[in-house]
Amino acid sequence: MTNYLDFERPLAEIEGKAEELRAMARQNEEMDIEAEAAALDKKAADMLKDLYKSLTPWRKCQVARHPDRPHCKDYIDALFTEYTPLAGDRNFADDHAVMGGLARFDGRPVVVIGHEKGNDTKSRIERNFGMARPEGYRKAVRLMDMADKFGLPVVTLVDTPGAYPGKGAEERGQSEAIARATEKCLQLQVPLISVIIGEGGSGGAVAFATANRVAMLEHSVYSVISPEGCASILWKDAEKMREAAEALRLTAQDLHKLGVIDRIIAEPMGGAHRDRTTTIEAVGDALRTMLADLGSQKGAKLLADRRKKFLDMGAKGLAA
Repeated sequence: MTNYLDFERPLAEIEGKAEELRAMARQNEEMDIEAEAAALDKKAADMLKDLYKSLTPWRKCQVARHPDRPHCKDYIDALFTEYTPLAGDRNFADDHAVMGGLARFDGRPVVVIGHEKGNDTKSRIERNFGMARPEGYRKAVRLMDMADKFGLPVVTLVDTPGAYPGKGAEERGQSEAIARATEKCLQLQVPLISVIIGEGGSGGAVAFATANRVAMLEHSVYSVISPEGCASILWKDAEKMREAAEALRLTAQDLHKLGVIDRIIAEPMGGAHRDRTTTIEAVGDALRTMLADLGSQKGAKLLADRRKKFLDMGAKGLAA
């Protein structure tokens, strides 16, 4: 069953009518409704194309948050082999909002780390909706240290509204843990590649995405704060999230122009949730290309590459 977003309601009506006709035909084999259903299918396809050819930043936020988009676990299951999860920060606990471990990508050993939101009520609660606590970032640092020690590339998959802002997380040093993870990204002497697969929210995303190469799915978003949070601070009104989304320049297209990201990964028409297999394959192709771009670079060259990337950030957009 398709989960439709608010702006997709007209599309839902048309696709619903086509499905009703086919259901009636299945009950009464003498009914010939194929021509009418095909006409509705074409109308729906045209409407879908019109809706998605020029999404506003706020609508992109809605698509990025769609519950049926592929999540970190889906990518790991489909793209990586011999995945061995590693748990805990060796200090306080294991954070289920962050998953990671050793794996192989195209036969090459790597360390993969990502935010996991969950795909149903139970798993979303267990994963804290992808909002990591300090122990999640400390677990990521532990895995990056391991990757550095054994010379393994690091792949991160970012999908979080932001780091968890709860009282316990703050007591255990949330901001310090995020800063340490970001610092560790900048210290790695192995290739570090990041893909924003849904939401890239605030420092919780930057802590995984301070990478040599950063890619974003076409309808994902990456920003210092959510549109609702920004609107609440600037206008004291969360309902102004549409205006905030415009001002934040959080889309993949804006961020590519500014030089914040390196590549945009195309999504199927209608978003990643409409064709999960094609989306996952596209992310796999992008990972393959980015790893090849970095080649056999090691040590000082990778550090210099990463440092230059972030020092140059925004200059491309300002020059334009």
